[in-house]
Amino acid sequence: MGFAQLAVGAIGAVQVAQQGAIGKYNQAVANRNALVKEQEAQILDDKLNLELAQFDKSFRKLQGTQVVNTLKSGATFSGTARNIALSNLYEAEVEKDIARYNTEIGKSRKFEEANFARISGQVARQQARLAQLGTLASTGTSLLTMDQYR
Repeated sequence: MGFAQLAVGAIGAVQVAQQGAIGKYNQAVANRNALVKEQEAQILDDKLNLELAQFDKSFRKLQGTQVVNTLKSGATFSGTARNIALSNLYEAEVEKDIARYNTEIGKSRKFEEANFARISGQVARQQARLAQLGTLASTGTSLLTMDQYR
């Protein structure tokens, strides 16, 4: 085996190793991106809980103000005032349900993005493997061709 053949073989081996390392790196980056997306989904849950707590606090304050204003005016808290309070309760629950629904949609999107990132990483790894096979094939062809002309 001549120097040229050794050089071609060594260069091919180095290239195969580099292609493998690049594929692993790209897959690791994609997996990290997937974890970030999953953390963003958890943040959406935490944000929802905070927003609902703030909403409940504001709503209780509004209810208290309404009761006080009704009683202050000399009316009793019944009839129309009670119907308004019940309507407000219903609307508050609808608003909370909408916030929960929107959060679930956002979380679903984040999980989908995480899945896509993992798939992209797997594709990057497979592309690296295909590149490695291509390099091995071309190195082998070069070595055979060189050997043929000796």
